[in-house]
Amino acid sequence: MITLPAALDKLSRERAVLVTVLHTQGSVPRGPGTAMLVLAADFAGTIGGGHLEFEAIARARQMLSGAQPWQPCEHRQVLGPSLGQCCGGVVQLGFEPVDGADAARVRLTLSPARTPVALFGGGHVGRAIVQVLLPLPFEVHWIDSRDEIFPEGLPEQVHCEHSSPVQAAVACLPAGSRVLIMSFSHAEDLDIVVACLRRLRERGDLPFVGLIGSQTKWATFRHRLEQRGFGADEIARITCPIGIPGIGGKAPEVIAVSVAAQLLQQC
Repeated sequence: MITLPAALDKLSRERAVLVTVLHTQGSVPRGPGTAMLVLAADFAGTIGGGHLEFEAIARARQMLSGAQPWQPCEHRQVLGPSLGQCCGGVVQLGFEPVDGADAARVRLTLSPARTPVALFGGGHVGRAIVQVLLPLPFEVHWIDSRDEIFPEGLPEQVHCEHSSPVQAAVACLPAGSRVLIMSFSHAEDLDIVVACLRRLRERGDLPFVGLIGSQTKWATFRHRLEQRGFGADEIARITCPIGIPGIGGKAPEVIAVSVAAQLLQQC
């Protein structure tokens, strides 16, 4: 398997077959809309692995070699003992010839829909969270008030922003953003939480706002938020501490995995 950018680069020079899950019945590895791009010697994406994918790649390469007609077609596959897969469902696959002229459409088909995540804080935990989120279906808006805090060479789904004051960035977040707050200071954290609560009052479009910290930190924040006029129902919109309950450990990588799992629960 190769990356999508590498596959699209090859598509500019050679033909390929786009394999798409069209319909399903019963228990199957992946749902409708899942797709993969099959080239003569490589492929990108997955329709669920196993023998189903093996057979799909073989059929696509028969089209590429001329053993099968070079035209769109469909194939119904029953997942059972004959394939060595015990899912028991049925998958209808579509096979479509594509070339460089189809690159933009192929990119959209194989690129997952991404949920926006606003991550405030470029420290050790923030960096670990970004690394864990990279292969997952999230678009990360990474924000910090400090200069030169972000590493270089980040992929296109990570957008870095220097904001001073840092809480000013809250107003411009994409609707539906999941917000993670872990700046270098408690004062900044509080300012960001306040900005998020004000946006929730006005627009109500931040489904999850999580704050890193202990129960003691949250007790202090809760008191200060009450002093600023926020009610109990509003304060309850903030999740603190963040992460899946029951996962111990304070190493950045452990926290990152726990937070990523919590975000996936919100999708």
